[in-house]
Amino acid sequence: MEVMKRPIVIAIASISGGGKTTIVEKLNEELPNSEALYFDEYDLEGPENVIDWMNRGANYNEWNLTPIVKDLEKLVTKPIDYILLDFPFSYQHAQTHSFINVSFFIDTPLDIALARRTIRDFQEGSKEDIIEAMAHYNSQGRQAYLEMLSTIKPDADFIIDGSQSVARIVRLILEKV
Repeated sequence: MEVMKRPIVIAIASISGGGKTTIVEKLNEELPNSEALYFDEYDLEGPENVIDWMNRGANYNEWNLTPIVKDLEKLVTKPIDYILLDFPFSYQHAQTHSFINVSFFIDTPLDIALARRTIRDFQEGSKEDIIEAMAHYNSQGRQAYLEMLSTIKPDADFIIDGSQSVARIVRLILEKV
C-alpha cells in the first residue's frame, strides 16, 4: 500500500498591496499539481478596530481562521503536491502554524504597496474616496503596515524584495521550494 505524502504548504505574506495574490496566482500556474487559497476570499472574524488591536499587542490569534483551517484540512488530504496560501500572517497564528511548511515574506516598499492598493481599490472611486483613504493611511493605516514589517517579516523563512518584477519574485521562490 502506497502512503500518500502530504502537500507542501507555502505561505506568501506581505503587507496589503505587497503582491501576495499576484505571486500566488503565478506560482499556481508554475507549480504542477498545486491549489491555492486566498486570504481575501474569506469573511473572517477579527478585531473590530485594528489600531486598538495593535495597541494591545497585535495578537494574531484574535482572528478566527476556522474557514481557512477547514479548507486546509480538506486540501492536505488531496493528492496534490503544493498548497499555496495567500496569507498575511505567516507563522503568527496558532490555527494555521502547523500547516505551513515554508513562509515567504514579499518585502514591498510602503510607497509601492500604497500605490498598488490605490490603483486596485479605487478604479471606480471618486477623488474624495481616494483622499479619504490617503488620510486614513496617514493617520492609522501606515501603523498597521509597520506592525507587519516588525512582526511578520522576521517570522518568515525567506524574505524577497518586493520591488522586483513578478517573474523574478516567482523564480526566486521556485528556487527555494
